[in-house]
Amino acid sequence: MNALHFGAGNIGRGFIGKLLSDSGVFVTFADINQTQIDQINQNKQYGVKIVGDASRVEVVKNIAAINSKDEAAVIEQVKNVDLITTAVGPNVLGFIAPLFAKALAARLEAGNTQPLNIIACENMVRGTSFFRAKIFENLTASQQSEIEKFVGFVDSAVDRIVPPAELNEADPLEVTVEEFSEWIVDKTQFKGQIPDIKGMELTDNLMAFVERKLFTLNTGHLISAYLGKQAGVKWIKEAIAIDSVKAAVKATMEESGAVLIKRYSFDPQAHAAYIEKILKRFANPYLNDDVNRVGREPIRKLSPNDRLIKPLLGTLEYGLPHKNLVNGVVMALQYRNEEDPQAVELAQFIADNGVAAAVEKYTGLTNQEVIAQVVALYN
Repeated sequence: MNALHFGAGNIGRGFIGKLLSDSGVFVTFADINQTQIDQINQNKQYGVKIVGDASRVEVVKNIAAINSKDEAAVIEQVKNVDLITTAVGPNVLGFIAPLFAKALAARLEAGNTQPLNIIACENMVRGTSFFRAKIFENLTASQQSEIEKFVGFVDSAVDRIVPPAELNEADPLEVTVEEFSEWIVDKTQFKGQIPDIKGMELTDNLMAFVERKLFTLNTGHLISAYLGKQAGVKWIKEAIAIDSVKAAVKATMEESGAVLIKRYSFDPQAHAAYIEKILKRFANPYLNDDVNRVGREPIRKLSPNDRLIKPLLGTLEYGLPHKNLVNGVVMALQYRNEEDPQAVELAQFIADNGVAAAVEKYTGLTNQEVIAQVVALYN
């Protein structure tokens, strides 16, 4: 089985690419980093350093790489592969969609009607459905209809902390990851036979898992980063070691968790145990996870379907407490980082238009009582 994976960064190499390779899939990475592309094609393997109670290095083999700017090379891959995955970041999916449209049309024209499944492994809700919509914007109605017959657009939820790590000069492609990983996919969206990939879990209720991860791991991670930045520490593990930070992170995850329990009938004790597992992951002494890396792109993280506003809207829907989530929104609005274009844009908009206007523009919140709470806390 052959797969094309878009994005040879840390998540691509340390998580999705590794799971595919471990399952006997030949993986071709597509990326714009020519140095990495050359290293992959030259070395034909790299190490994944798994850090935790049983730290070890595992070797990923059966790999190649192409430059994603090489349109002909990408189209040739798409025409022939059995599976396509991405780990490029939500913002990039829209940029690569026109190329994917052209490549899928070429596969159609070449007469290849073998089932092809595309899975966007991104930190977003229903990322593959979003990607599909962007691809279809560049196709005729007739092409869309034909492509729908043999291409499955499969949504997924991915969870693994993969922070930047010091370069290993002996293996410049080596990537450091935590032991925990979770890749849950919507089994109802596949076309043809579902591939047997070790570590890929199938469900027919994906949104429960998407929101569990978003409302717990992503929400808690972000709150840890903001409180850690306020406390003047560099790493998430340092932030969560501060008792007051850990208590606030846990309280926020409990607020968002109350929404999950109400919405999906999660067992309260099981979800409490899941929260404790997440807190333990944040405290992993072997992971150097930078608070600025986790806190970056506040505009994206304030969007209606992301880790702050979506659970907050849930608390409003079910009449649940939301004090800590409101505080998270305030911290996102207050996040300052001159090296982060979104943080700079957000700060400038607030300076020019005020906090209330920023809340309405970037979060989509319409509840005036909550907006007033955010403004009062911000000030």
